[in-house]
Amino acid sequence: MDVLKYVFLALFVIVSGVHLYHSWTDEPKKRAMTKPFLLLLLIGFYCFSAWPEISLVLLFALITSWLGDVLLIPSGTPWFISGGISFLISHILFIFVYLPKVGFQTWYLWVLIPAAILYYGISVKVTLTLKEKLPKMMLAPMILYLLANSTMNLFALAQLLTLKNLGAAIAYVGAVMFFTSDCTLYLVRYHKNENLIPKKHFTVMLTYLLGEALITIGMLLIG
Repeated sequence: MDVLKYVFLALFVIVSGVHLYHSWTDEPKKRAMTKPFLLLLLIGFYCFSAWPEISLVLLFALITSWLGDVLLIPSGTPWFISGGISFLISHILFIFVYLPKVGFQTWYLWVLIPAAILYYGISVKVTLTLKEKLPKMMLAPMILYLLANSTMNLFALAQLLTLKNLGAAIAYVGAVMFFTSDCTLYLVRYHKNENLIPKKHFTVMLTYLLGEALITIGMLLIG
């Protein structure tokens, strides 16, 4: 099992590197060729690392992320919405991954309330920035999705406040990367300013892959 987990991790790093290179050079067809394998390799790494104590909730969170990746490969709003729904389910599942590790003390509110204002404020700001450029049917789903991602981040932060260990810190950084990727993706897809996000697809995928990998590694360290 130990050998296989390192094999899958190495393959994940290599294929991610190839995908990021084609994202940097902006080659859509070559990006599409590697994208379906990214999360599959991370799932393999997780399964062989956690065996036999695999968290089915975390596993399904990764699987729905993989499905979201695949659904976002074709162009068109219906595919984008389908991918978004899959990722929305993923965020909800990640919340349930963190929840068993979360305790509560009153002083947490002094951290969580300002964090919630920041996350939800960014979600609303990103949505309003794109309001005039979005199809009307996308406005409500977009803000719902970003609020779900924000809530996932708040539970990751609550887990960190409870456990105060390296694994929880890594998982929280991963959640932040995931949130950054999603906000960037919306700006890349709908904002008319082509120069707003430098190396747009590279930025989206770098933060996304770091997010998924760090969440997985963090939860493995927590055990």
